[in-house]
Amino acid sequence: MSYKTILVHVDQSVHAPARIALAAKIAADNNAHLIGAAMTGISRSIYHGATVDLARTVLAAQVDVLVDKANDALARFDAIAGTCAGLSFEQRLVDDAAAGALVQQARYADLVVVSQFDRDDPVARLDSGLPAYVMLNSACPLLVVPYANAAATFGEHALVAWDESLPASRAVANSLPLLRRACTTTLAVFNAGDEPRLAGADIALYLARHGVNVEVRAGETDIDVGNALLSLAADLGADLMVMGGYGHTRFREVLLGGATQTVLAAMTIPVLMSH
Repeated sequence: MSYKTILVHVDQSVHAPARIALAAKIAADNNAHLIGAAMTGISRSIYHGATVDLARTVLAAQVDVLVDKANDALARFDAIAGTCAGLSFEQRLVDDAAAGALVQQARYADLVVVSQFDRDDPVARLDSGLPAYVMLNSACPLLVVPYANAAATFGEHALVAWDESLPASRAVANSLPLLRRACTTTLAVFNAGDEPRLAGADIALYLARHGVNVEVRAGETDIDVGNALLSLAADLGADLMVMGGYGHTRFREVLLGGATQTVLAAMTIPVLMSH
């Protein structure tokens, strides 16, 4: 497996350049096509009524502003992606809200790249639940880039969270293109007891057969798993975390599991999640 189509969220956030640059790097490493998608924020449902002519409504001026902002963001995407020699890339302007548009576009991608929510970023405040919503509603994995990235490298030492769940299994399989490139992959298992299968023996063999240099780190913890993972990542100097994403959606409401919520809130290295 390799990534051949990578989708990156493009907007006017101060964190967009780092997000785009990382997506471009991954695309270049995998000889993949990079798509930069910028959304106007205008729900596509507005355009479904044949009797609606936005040009004749009070919204017309605001629509023009939103389209101009999205195009400005796409111009920045082109400038950043264009610095990667030989990279295949394209831009897309989508008339929709960001979360819904990314979920729809993710159907045709192998990986989606977004930024962690930053409450101090006025652009991100418009859609605070975007990372969780896209993760929970997409078939492909989501790479979340922290707004305060503590690592100078990416993907050299990967930390994989394993609990034998379906989301964790999907995350491991979906991260193979990255794990195969890592110098070291640490498989973290917490509170497995005496069960060797739960303790990572089988999944470590699976990874080794895929050419991943893996070592298992099993142990007990009396703190919540999310904080235990973040602490271990800091101790190891990891620059990538891979984990299953837990939660469910009810209409537009996003309800997350404890470890997922903790990591999304306090991450300092990129995290690949699959639901």
